[in-house]
Amino acid sequence: MQRLKGGLMRTAKQYCLNRNGMHCNPHDHRSFSALPNYAAVNDADPEDQVLVEGRAKSRAAILSRPDTLNALTAPMVGRLKRLYESWEENPSIGFVLMKGGGGKAFCSGADVVSLSQMVDDGNIEDCKRYFETLYKFVYLQATYLKPHVAILDGFTMGCGAGISIPGMFRLVTDKTIFANPEAKMGFHPDAGASFYLSRLPGYLGEYLALTGDKLNGVEMIATGLATHYSLHSKLAWIEDRLGNLITDDRDAIETSLAHYGVIVHPDKTSVLHKIEIIDKCFCRDTVEEIIDALENEVKTSYSEWVKVALNRMKEASPLSLKVTLQSIREGRFQSLDQCLSREYRMSIAGISKRVSNDFFEGVRARLVDKDFAPKWDPPTLADVSTDMVNSYFSRLDEFEPELELPTATREPYI
Repeated sequence: MQRLKGGLMRTAKQYCLNRNGMHCNPHDHRSFSALPNYAAVNDADPEDQVLVEGRAKSRAAILSRPDTLNALTAPMVGRLKRLYESWEENPSIGFVLMKGGGGKAFCSGADVVSLSQMVDDGNIEDCKRYFETLYKFVYLQATYLKPHVAILDGFTMGCGAGISIPGMFRLVTDKTIFANPEAKMGFHPDAGASFYLSRLPGYLGEYLALTGDKLNGVEMIATGLATHYSLHSKLAWIEDRLGNLITDDRDAIETSLAHYGVIVHPDKTSVLHKIEIIDKCFCRDTVEEIIDALENEVKTSYSEWVKVALNRMKEASPLSLKVTLQSIREGRFQSLDQCLSREYRMSIAGISKRVSNDFFEGVRARLVDKDFAPKWDPPTLADVSTDMVNSYFSRLDEFEPELELPTATREPYI
């Protein structure tokens, strides 16, 4: 996984020097035309929600809930984990591929409406099991013994990124939209997000996590989040070429991905060209200091982009902002398994309602009632105490098992 590790450790400036390649406007797909239809029935057979396609020497898992932009349910995560475990043990399978069905999304993240409903119905243990299975699947991806290709065409958000970025190859297109909007939902970027976001150039990870801003496919290539770029119109050719491979050789797979690749560089309006301002503002120790820095930047530069970033943070849950910032900062010095174990504690705290109801309020305001007027509790940053934040990072009590990952037998490649 040298491509990922090396890419994430480079600075964004290095990728912006050469302007002779194909330019893609990063704003082409930055706004949502519609929210996922989470009201759709999610108790369908998981075999209908995760389809399987077999080719010569490969297997493909196809996320198939297009009405929800392929949001992940508990049965889907369980099926993915079982499939990948069986495929890894099958000697007739050389490599594995994952993609989204429906033409609009790879995966828009967790089906948070169903998770919220689980807890409201008194099934919090099922909700905990969802996070446990999800994080174990992320770790399985990072330690997978066979080459893995994720085709990130369309929306790739939240845990949709988590189940793909740890894999060997990540193909993005001119339709790709990447984001971690969890803080605006009263939650925190999880499924390994504190690992990969903290390794982005400078303080870009803090910026993306706290504002929920999006990256396009070109920007994902530039920051190392993706390994290959092609046009959406060429995906059928790429999949056909991969499907005809009779090998498990990673070089042959990479050659097939690169065959229809396109050389691209971030457009001049890309957020990557604002890395100096991002570093200047988001290097601060606290959320309050970051907001103060952004407000000062607005006064001196009159930048509309800075105003938007500032407003996005002010719309998010104050508690989630503080929890998220600490998560990214700790993730910078932790391994993937350590990040996943910590994120599991944070997620359990988030759904337990011991400190706050913000996750459920965020889901209500943005996806259920859609009034977009969440009533956060605590309502302001000043009301968020250090003890509140620390409770998300504390080890679980003796009656609550920690996340157990097979670190002794499986070592991540990233």
